[in-house]
Amino acid sequence: MCGNGGRCAARFANLKGIAGEKMSFETGAGIIDAEVKGNLVKLRLTDPQSLRMDETIFINRQEIEVSSINTGVPHVIHYVNDLDTFDVFQIGRKIRCHDHYQPAGTNANFVKVINRHAIQVRTYERGVEDETLACGTGSVAAALISSWKGLVDSPVAVTVKSGEFLNIYFEKTEKGFDQVYLEGGAAVVYEGRLWDEAYQ
Repeated sequence: MCGNGGRCAARFANLKGIAGEKMSFETGAGIIDAEVKGNLVKLRLTDPQSLRMDETIFINRQEIEVSSINTGVPHVIHYVNDLDTFDVFQIGRKIRCHDHYQPAGTNANFVKVINRHAIQVRTYERGVEDETLACGTGSVAAALISSWKGLVDSPVAVTVKSGEFLNIYFEKTEKGFDQVYLEGGAAVVYEGRLWDEAYQ
């Protein structure tokens, strides 16, 4: 499951007449609902699972505090004071491959809280094996963990590495979260045509 990829797929399906402004599609994480309004796409994600708060792991022989949640894929959250200088690649890779999260591994998100409705996030993504410009499910995970810790309230505007904003909406319950939405833009970049001779 990829939140940003899901938003792009929903807008593509709407632009090509495959689906209307409101649609549902199946992913490995379950059924995702989407609504397209121009170039703005809002997804309702599957209910998050496996909330684990304030655990301690060792990275480079130092203790760090992390929390984790599965928002369609597994994510770890660690709070930092200075995102600009933080070594996302090195620390992210060590969290992603840490014994505590094997055998599947995890995505690693580094978070700075700005105010009750805004956070910044940088993400090291498994599979890509590097920092990416934005991670939708990671932004959702960061917002939910921050809410559970009492640091933010819905909606939460998340600034990602690219400088863009993702909006996260949710309802907090006694056991976790419900009605979790990811919203952001999906812009058409180019359209191409594959010639027959390319695959003959």
